[in-house]
Amino acid sequence: MKKIALNGLLVSLALVLAFMERFIPLDLLVPVPGVKLGLANVVTMFALFFLDVPSAIVITVLRCVLASFMFGGMTSLFYSLAGAFLALITMMVLKLGYDRIFSIVGISIGGAAAHNTGQIIMASIMMRNSAVFAYLPFLLLTGMATGIITSIVTMYLFSFYEKTIK
Repeated sequence: MKKIALNGLLVSLALVLAFMERFIPLDLLVPVPGVKLGLANVVTMFALFFLDVPSAIVITVLRCVLASFMFGGMTSLFYSLAGAFLALITMMVLKLGYDRIFSIVGISIGGAAAHNTGQIIMASIMMRNSAVFAYLPFLLLTGMATGIITSIVTMYLFSFYEKTIK
């Protein structure tokens, strides 16, 4: 019961973060359409590190579905799920090398790059046009920067959580 409540709380937190980042005028700093910080990724990383993979999957799916219904639409759901699942799988794989090969920063950047790649793949499928892949290098560069920012927030959250549970 406690795990279900925690998962619900984390889904809510991810939705709040997704909503809040809509008001961050990132497009003024980075002239690349569709660029977001990806703050909800902090919640996914938390679930991967402190809960388990099934919780991370449930939180990711619910966040994508609910955010699409609240802020987007069916098209945004497809883009969101494609990016989120590729990011989740990538972060799960990179987490296997945590502390030996990858840091939180590396895992976060990998997740951001995978998210952007997943969305471009979905765009290519939906538009039936591979020309959208020309946009990927720009997204990967911005994804690297946003992945670093997200990892900093994640490290503070992890530190705070570890201090509170001990």
